[in-house]
Amino acid sequence: MTTKEEYLRKPDWLKIKLNTNENYTGLKKMMREQNLHTVCEEAKCPNIHECWAVRRTATFMILGAICTRACRFCAVKTGLPTELDLAEPERVADSVVTMNLKHVVITAVARDDLKDGGSAVFAETVRAIRRKNPFTTIEVLPSDMGGVFENLKALMDAKPDILNHNIETVRRLSDRVRARAKYNRSLELLQRAKEMYPEIPTKSSLMIGLGETKEEIIETMDDLRAHDVNIMTIGQYLQPSKKHLKVQKYYSPEEFNELKQIALTKGFSHCEAGPLVRSSYHADEQVNAAAKHMQEQGEKIIEAK
Repeated sequence: MTTKEEYLRKPDWLKIKLNTNENYTGLKKMMREQNLHTVCEEAKCPNIHECWAVRRTATFMILGAICTRACRFCAVKTGLPTELDLAEPERVADSVVTMNLKHVVITAVARDDLKDGGSAVFAETVRAIRRKNPFTTIEVLPSDMGGVFENLKALMDAKPDILNHNIETVRRLSDRVRARAKYNRSLELLQRAKEMYPEIPTKSSLMIGLGETKEEIIETMDDLRAHDVNIMTIGQYLQPSKKHLKVQKYYSPEEFNELKQIALTKGFSHCEAGPLVRSSYHADEQVNAAAKHMQEQGEKIIEAK
């Protein structure tokens, strides 16, 4: 948490409405009964009440709740994981069926302790959901898997509907903000994913408020588009504890709207931008927008021929 003085200085647009209705409590109860984790809880997402109570959506976090990395912006616990739950994919798939989800996001802690970076469990989770709920669209949000692209291919071969990997911050701040992950490696992963399966949209997220300039934000947009990324999300960084990096600036809704318009002019098929936007925010709408855009682009290519 920030200090009391810093908290009071947060702008009005960052105030969130808590909603703990039956959807919220029921979803939380199911997660505990199934021994599942969500990034919504672990990363202290500000949208958890909207997503759980109103939209009834959640982002599952597989491979445990302990991350092998200690990024200076993230609230997820760090350390050395002690287990690998091979039955987890089936439990996630069962929960997707129970919730009757039209779209699901699967993310994971970084597992640098595993040779495959956790890609086998990731891929099996996708396949399990396909078997039990074939009409659910699936978005995956992996780490860079140590830059081992055989691991990425194992995940991509399961054919998720969207491959999401977050660039997180601008190039200049990347080494300070992220642990082990590298700016260029993230760009390469996104490009490799698109080369493996050109029909699968790629997506990345940028958090702002860490001291970047507007020019650097636009440069990041250009870098993502140069690596054929289709979807972008932009959100406000919020300091999860005193141990984490401090917020340098709170961007206004008007500034986020301007950045969204700039992103769209760069050629992104969809851009979600706002103070409380996170990588998985309204992800169900993004997959539809991306599919429509790619279909239109394909039609244009056919007409040109």
